[in-house]
Amino acid sequence: MAKRPDSKRLEDLAWLRRVRDRIDREYAKPLNVEALARDVHMSAGHLSREFKRAFGESPYSYLMTRRIERAMALLRRGDMSVTEVCFEVGCSSLGTFSTRFTELVGVPPSVYAREASHEMKGVPPCVAKRVMKPVRNREATALART
Repeated sequence: MAKRPDSKRLEDLAWLRRVRDRIDREYAKPLNVEALARDVHMSAGHLSREFKRAFGESPYSYLMTRRIERAMALLRRGDMSVTEVCFEVGCSSLGTFSTRFTELVGVPPSVYAREASHEMKGVPPCVAKRVMKPVRNREATALART
């Protein structure tokens, strides 16, 4: 008996949630779309299209957002350099890390580290995480101009 299109869609969504959960767990490890796709028996192109359709952004963008969120938390602590944080969250290029951080947060990581460590002093980490969550899809740049 052939699967109905609805059941195939639900099956794909289950696989996509597994990919998203893996990115959430293993954001600091070297991950790429090809490996993620291979693990769920999809092509990289199909995974990227379906992931974006389901979650609103590509797997790579989602991964970088997770890494930047973690980087923000580490930079707020104030005990690591930007370079150390970059490698701690799984980025292998300081330039790419800084560019993506600036796109999502609106300021470079060095500025964020300097300002956030003072602004968030005494604020519980759970509150700081919620308040300082990065903005996705290049919205930080638009907000900075207004």
